[in-house]
Amino acid sequence: MNIIRDNSIFAIARTAAMPVSVVVCAIMLVLACGVDGASAEVMTSTDYSIQSDSLNFGGLRSASGAYAMEDTLGEVATGVSSSTDYTMNAGYQQMQETAISIVPPSNVTLSPAIGGLSGGTSNGQTSFTVTTDDPAGYMVTIVASTSPALTSGSDSFADYQPAGAAPDFTFTNAATASTFGFTPEGADIASRYKDDGLGTCGTGSTDTANACWDGLSTSAKTIVSRATANQPAGVVTTLKFRAASGSSHVQASGLYTATTTITVIPQ
Repeated sequence: MNIIRDNSIFAIARTAAMPVSVVVCAIMLVLACGVDGASAEVMTSTDYSIQSDSLNFGGLRSASGAYAMEDTLGEVATGVSSSTDYTMNAGYQQMQETAISIVPPSNVTLSPAIGGLSGGTSNGQTSFTVTTDDPAGYMVTIVASTSPALTSGSDSFADYQPAGAAPDFTFTNAATASTFGFTPEGADIASRYKDDGLGTCGTGSTDTANACWDGLSTSAKTIVSRATANQPAGVVTTLKFRAASGSSHVQASGLYTATTTITVIPQ
């Protein structure tokens, strides 16, 4: 199993006395590793695909409650060969290998700046691309390192809390509060972040822009789920973040940071 993680650090600076403040959100790539690879089906139709085949005189798949074993008999010159420039997996069994890789997110700046005592809303976004030849697809989770996620010393923005079990279609922040939330967008987002096109999240197949807002947590949340391969192009997922402070709320000045970990896992 290949696991890819990306640690994202967000920073937001706010002055309580000045009408304008600077908001900076930085994405720092801590780890981005992938297995390079490619695959191609040797036979396909509208109903099936066969990734690889072989001619031999025997073989079968055996299984019990505790194990599964697949074997072939009669192949010649099988095994793994490699050099500094290539790797070759020769033989039917050797070809059953999948790959997954990620193009990590870049730095992002939240804007506009949140005003002093008057409050305001600040937005930023970043994106990543996942490519895999795994026929079972992949999933992506996000988790915050602290609760609440966005903090400055003992001060913080509260993690966004949807009104119900599903994310909120519209980002809502009370006049007397400050909150920090996120929403993913893309073709592979999890069903939790899809909507019915009529204002309800967690149902339907629509991906309305700037909708279905959720809060970060120290427990991992699945934001992307795909059940098929997507090579060679891969799929881009955009993560949008929003920090808001109400007009009747006084947020202590300081540099507010949030650290999240994005994990990409084969299904």
